[in-house]
Amino acid sequence: MIAVGIDVSKSKSTVAILNSDGEILAKPYDIHHVESDIDNLITYLRSLHDDVKIVMEATGHYHLPVLKKLHNADLFICVMNPYLMKKYGDNEIRRGKTDKKDAMRMAFYALEKSYSLTRYSSLEQKYLDLKFLSRQYNQRVSTKVKNRIYLGNLLDETMPGIENILMSKTINPENNMLYKFIEKYHNFDTIKSMGQKKFLNSYAKLAEKIGCRNYQRKALQIYELASDSITTRGSDPYTMLSIEQCLTLLKQSEIAAKATMVQMQSIAQTLPEYSTVRAMNGVGDNLAPRLIAEIGDVRRFTSGKALNAFAGNDAPPFQSGQYESTNRHISKRGAPALRKACYEVMQCLKMHKPDDPVYLFMIKKEDEGKPLNVAKMAAVNKFLRIYYARVMEIYKS
Repeated sequence: MIAVGIDVSKSKSTVAILNSDGEILAKPYDIHHVESDIDNLITYLRSLHDDVKIVMEATGHYHLPVLKKLHNADLFICVMNPYLMKKYGDNEIRRGKTDKKDAMRMAFYALEKSYSLTRYSSLEQKYLDLKFLSRQYNQRVSTKVKNRIYLGNLLDETMPGIENILMSKTINPENNMLYKFIEKYHNFDTIKSMGQKKFLNSYAKLAEKIGCRNYQRKALQIYELASDSITTRGSDPYTMLSIEQCLTLLKQSEIAAKATMVQMQSIAQTLPEYSTVRAMNGVGDNLAPRLIAEIGDVRRFTSGKALNAFAGNDAPPFQSGQYESTNRHISKRGAPALRKACYEVMQCLKMHKPDDPVYLFMIKKEDEGKPLNVAKMAAVNKFLRIYYARVMEIYKS
């Protein structure tokens, strides 16, 4: 057997190769993530005329070019969790860390654990596309939230309290009354200088254009708030520019997030489990594609317990001698995006209070005196077990 360890970094990797006796066939050397270098590695491995097993770490997207080429060459590849490799290296007294040492460590791991290595198999392309879009969607939402906070900070100085009257509820940024109001008036000083009658007429035209109702009462509230407020930033060009830029970025991020979600929905609806997942209480049009994207093909899990472990929502046992812990925290060594999506499902259940076993279990835990977050994560455990059982029924039938 030939054991190969590949330590991946950005644009290059370090490769170490051993034979079944632990003899070094190739001292650690660097290859770049280009066709020629990886093709040379594949040609060399095939020239050895022996069973080849390759171990590499999952390193974000850096390892994908190497993984793609080696997988297409039909070589045995095992993509390891970096934390597992780190713990494997903890058995050394002198813990040096270089790319060459890491490559050798992975090669020795491939040699020692060859019987238990799991071969990498690419998921169906739809699941891969969904996961990619899910990452993009999370980034867009993160950008939107940051820009929304920045805009709120600016409004505290130019229009303090306006968000309590004009709340941003619509998902269409082009029809958002708060955004249109900011674009038109910029700050309370502008409203004060207009006078009450002129402002009320101006606001009425803006509200009618967007289609708002009961705008007369809100117009008076806004004018009274503007007249009584103390602003710390006025109509100077610096503040105006900052508000315009922040508002533009916020609208763009909202549009981008919505467009990404539309793409996710169009892919998810073609999968057999979509209707089943969508029908679960607490799961809406946005959460269904995100759950499927983060879980992927559920058939790769052996049980609902394994799915919980993948999410990092399991509480590993701890026992030593006569002591056995009964109060364990969840491991959090899993997919944080999946835990977040599941947590949002729990929030939806809390809001709508359906006659659902997951919701009733969560309420039961709260009644037992469990903290709210503990009760929610316990309900997530139950939710993922139900998810696994229901989706597996589709593939078994």
